[in-house]
Amino acid sequence: MTARHVARRDPRAHWLLLLLGLLLLLAALTVNGLVTGMAGGSGIPAADSPDAGVPAQVGSGGPVLRLDRAEPVSRALPDRAIALTFDDGPDPRWTPQVLDVLRRHGAHATFFVVGARVNEHPELVRRILAEGHEIGSHTFTHADLAAVPPWRRDLELSLTRKAIAAATGQEVTLLRPPFSSVPTALTGPEYAALRAAAEAGHVAVLADRDTRDWQRPGVDKIVQAATPTQGRGAVVLMHDGGGDRAQTVAALDRLLPALTDQGYRFTTVSSGIDASPSMVPAGVGTRLSGAALRWTQTGARWSAGAMNLLLAVALVLGVVRLAVQVFCAHRHVRRVRRPRRDGPEVRAPVSVIVPAYNEAANIAATVRSLVASAYPALEVIVVDDGSDDGTADIVERMRLRGVRVIWQANAGKPAALNTGIRAARANLLVLVDGDTVFQPDTVHRLVQGFADPSVGAISGNTKVANRRRLLGRWQHLEYVIGFNLDRRMYDVLECMPTIPGAIGAFRREVLLRVGGVPADTLAEDTDLTMKVLRAGWRVVYEESAIAWTEAPSSLRQLWRQRYRWCYGTMQAMWKHRHALRESGAGGKLGRRGLPYLTVFQIVLPLAAPAVDVFAVYGLLFLPWSTLAIAWAGLLLLQAATAGYALHLDGERYGPLWALPFQQLVYRQLMYLVVVQSVVTALIGKRLRWQRMVRTGEAAALVGAGRG
Repeated sequence: MTARHVARRDPRAHWLLLLLGLLLLLAALTVNGLVTGMAGGSGIPAADSPDAGVPAQVGSGGPVLRLDRAEPVSRALPDRAIALTFDDGPDPRWTPQVLDVLRRHGAHATFFVVGARVNEHPELVRRILAEGHEIGSHTFTHADLAAVPPWRRDLELSLTRKAIAAATGQEVTLLRPPFSSVPTALTGPEYAALRAAAEAGHVAVLADRDTRDWQRPGVDKIVQAATPTQGRGAVVLMHDGGGDRAQTVAALDRLLPALTDQGYRFTTVSSGIDASPSMVPAGVGTRLSGAALRWTQTGARWSAGAMNLLLAVALVLGVVRLAVQVFCAHRHVRRVRRPRRDGPEVRAPVSVIVPAYNEAANIAATVRSLVASAYPALEVIVVDDGSDDGTADIVERMRLRGVRVIWQANAGKPAALNTGIRAARANLLVLVDGDTVFQPDTVHRLVQGFADPSVGAISGNTKVANRRRLLGRWQHLEYVIGFNLDRRMYDVLECMPTIPGAIGAFRREVLLRVGGVPADTLAEDTDLTMKVLRAGWRVVYEESAIAWTEAPSSLRQLWRQRYRWCYGTMQAMWKHRHALRESGAGGKLGRRGLPYLTVFQIVLPLAAPAVDVFAVYGLLFLPWSTLAIAWAGLLLLQAATAGYALHLDGERYGPLWALPFQQLVYRQLMYLVVVQSVVTALIGKRLRWQRMVRTGEAAALVGAGRG
């Protein structure tokens, strides 16, 4: 027979694909963060004199600046000519209203659009042009050109040109720098940025009249700020996007007829200074690049929306899960602490079966703890599954009464268990791992549930023995919170999917009816438990039957153990999928237990890497105070859950300090295990048994050494 304790090389190519996928997701979220986190508004009010870094003729000249020559050239509008300009659009609510007012009064204007918003609403940009208005650039993300590095400045301008080209087929040359105002408010860094932009063919447009309508000062003040004095011409700065622009629309509807009656004409910037059209046909490459940019931005928006939906669903599921767990745990506690009235004390003979493969570190402690059980009729059967470390010899040298050793060639844990089942003399069987230590009352407490004839199997309460180091504490918290809290819920809902291999009791007739311990999955304990349920028997949880087990002491060992558990659980779930349409106990497993396992042990862990990427995105684009509050809230909720679970198990609260660190390392390892398991299943590779190296810490717990 082929040995089962063989490790095979795992698939690895998917890790590169996963990393690339997460990087793409982060890139998409970053794009979305940049294009949605835009600030609005104009610059500081006009100063009394130009900044020292700005040429005097610029600060005292007109608002239209051509800076691609040795000497700057500024232009101003003639008297009785007004160029209305609107920044921060297009906006799906306010831009159409502004256009409606302009059309009603027969006026034209210049719209300085934000490239990212052009990609979101290209139809509005086309309408602007179709109605005779002019378009200029207001950068791609409303970035302060004086504050960003040169590469970002050039990128902002280039992306905006491409976005407009994709929407309209034309490129723009006019540029209104974000946060700008009148020429006298121009600073040296801002002027330098405009000079650099001029090298790329842009003509800067500032303003003569800054209405500061983004501050929503009131319709009267906006009208007053937009009205030139003494019949002079002006470039008027207003906004059609970036916020509530109801006052701007109302002010515009008053301003246009009032100034028209005074002899003013409303024109675009280029027409107002008698310049040639500012927009030129775009090349094919520019239009295609713009289209690709638009699809990239759309994909980024969809990605962010999907992540928000995923987080909302995960949060709701988590809260519902917690509520159900707490409710069921409360009911379970009330039930198990009620005096037993459903039958006499169970004192029938019990056979304890211990499959052992290279368990020399703990086997003596395990056997001694079993022999020391305060149970009147107990036999212990140790099945040595071809160990090469002297496991069986250790047990035989102990010469303990009621202990038998059976030798067999290495055939795997299920075969060893079945060998023990066939050799057992009692009708009540307890299956125990070779690294597990029982308390004196464990067997007695474990089998009392068999007083109910409908109970076919009973799960005990597994605890981590080696919890002194951080990894052990993390596993201790996981056992108490995740495993034992879940088992209380499963018990109440009558859909227990797993009796742990470390401690479980079965009726002999049940095991014989289901064909013994199955060997066609790696989670033989889960597979067996599901078979028992589908055979019509109840499976319950006995919290007072405590078994101490040795948990993996290194991340590598933990990975191998959980990989086997997860993959084997998936095998068992698929094997028993037909329970979905069964009645009775099997139906409860199929319609309660299997969906729960699917959602919380497979689907949500698979989504966890994306959630972590979203957290990185939050660090980059969300207020840190918001993140801190959210993280603290989730941590407090987890701590409350952990505290409740520890209280139910009679454990101390000390390990709670390790909970925050568990979220930074342990959780990631667990969801990566799920990723690896799913990939292994999808490619059809069969994972083989991978054994953990024992250290003997479970033995040290009870002060027992090797015999």
